[in-house]
Amino acid sequence: MSIYAAAVARYFEAWNATDADTLAKAVAAAWSEDGTYTDPLADVRGHEQITAVIQAAHEQFPGFEFKLAGDVDGNHHIARFRWELVSTADGSAPVAGSDVITLTEDGRITAVLGFLDRLPQA
Repeated sequence: MSIYAAAVARYFEAWNATDADTLAKAVAAAWSEDGTYTDPLADVRGHEQITAVIQAAHEQFPGFEFKLAGDVDGNHHIARFRWELVSTADGSAPVAGSDVITLTEDGRITAVLGFLDRLPQA
């Protein structure tokens, strides 16, 4: 597995963790201590704030999980990938996006730049 695919796998482990202890461990494994997460709805730094953003997503979309949509593309400690937020009940995916991540030498995330490509209708 490439450094890029491994980093994205840890990223999804964090986003799909539902209990607080597992989530905290997954965020620490995926992000550097001062890592950032930025998308149209959030701009946060550090494990605690990233964990809070993930918890908020689970509160807004209970019963959904994040899934990779396509391949991970990477070069020079930078990777990009697409994802969907998929219902475990019916397989619908009302939210989709694209992320670009930068990695440390050990493969942990230093920054996520996220874009929302599909949102549920109001």
